[in-house]
Amino acid sequence: MHSDGHSRRQFLKHGLYGGAALLAAPSLASAGCGEAGLSVTPRRTGAAAARVALTAGNDRADMTFRALREFRTEIAAAIGNKTVVIKPNNVSTSIPLCATHADNLTGILEFLKSIGKDGNVMIAESCAGGSTLVGYDNYGYGPVAAKYGARLVDLDQMESEVVGCLDERDMRPHPTRVSSLLMDPNIYLISATKPKTHDTVVATLSLKNIVMAAPIKPGGRSEKRLVHGGGVWAINYNLANLAPRLHPDLAVIDGYEGMEGNGPVRGTKVDHRICVVSPDWLAADRVAIELMGIDFATVGYLNYCVQYGGMGEADLANIEILGPALAEHTIKYKLSDSSGTQQLWRQPIRGQTVGEP
Repeated sequence: MHSDGHSRRQFLKHGLYGGAALLAAPSLASAGCGEAGLSVTPRRTGAAAARVALTAGNDRADMTFRALREFRTEIAAAIGNKTVVIKPNNVSTSIPLCATHADNLTGILEFLKSIGKDGNVMIAESCAGGSTLVGYDNYGYGPVAAKYGARLVDLDQMESEVVGCLDERDMRPHPTRVSSLLMDPNIYLISATKPKTHDTVVATLSLKNIVMAAPIKPGGRSEKRLVHGGGVWAINYNLANLAPRLHPDLAVIDGYEGMEGNGPVRGTKVDHRICVVSPDWLAADRVAIELMGIDFATVGYLNYCVQYGGMGEADLANIEILGPALAEHTIKYKLSDSSGTQQLWRQPIRGQTVGEP
């Protein structure tokens, strides 16, 4: 079981069909829900604030290690005897700026070693395009994995199961093959990614790193396109609808360098020198959005996750920052050239041209 009682195998209360109503309804942001497009209450009455570690510096591995150290006891207890799966973000196999850096993995693995949880660790990915194993070689993961005894895994070569993803062009669920490993409740799943702007959903962070890796490429044919769902309404909905079963147990957002502009692959470098870590993935993504200078109300799938409820904390007033003030390290990232049409998710899908970009 995950935090707040969610299991990866548990469907959302309203399911795929009920979620279609979400696409047909006005967005949170357009409902007058406050400055950030949200009206968020704490997950539990009287609960302590969610905690997010923020570090800054000039050593990527060290920043990662220091941020993780804030949750040393909590992480060790949560792992227990589970297999640890580290999911990097390798959208392309040949563009280093878009991919998780080997030094970020070093920081995570060194931390796991420091708490005695390095004995059963996988690094697992399904690259969006190309061979996952080629990407591992290109990005220097082999020596890091060998040093710490971690296994390099290609999710495309492992077992899968079927979930339904909405396609807004016909408003029907389409069977989508996703990784059984990432949906296994008996693993401890770490999302290791960078803060990047995105050409369809504004920004990609810890949640999207997990959800978009889950659809595999059987026979070289990618199932990831099915999560995209034919447009901005469906991709935002599908990401949120899969989140309860495919979210990370631990978010590690390596902002030593970020990507702005036409991400998640063709953007440009932001020299940011930060790292964000939290066992509350939604709180980590919320803090990272703030550090990128992006209006949270514009990120559809994260707003949907808040609307569904119980996935984590998204109200900055309820998030305790362990480290420097956010304002000291906020950089306004340039958005994608398609950022205007990305906001169509905030309008009801009815009355729109189906499949409109």
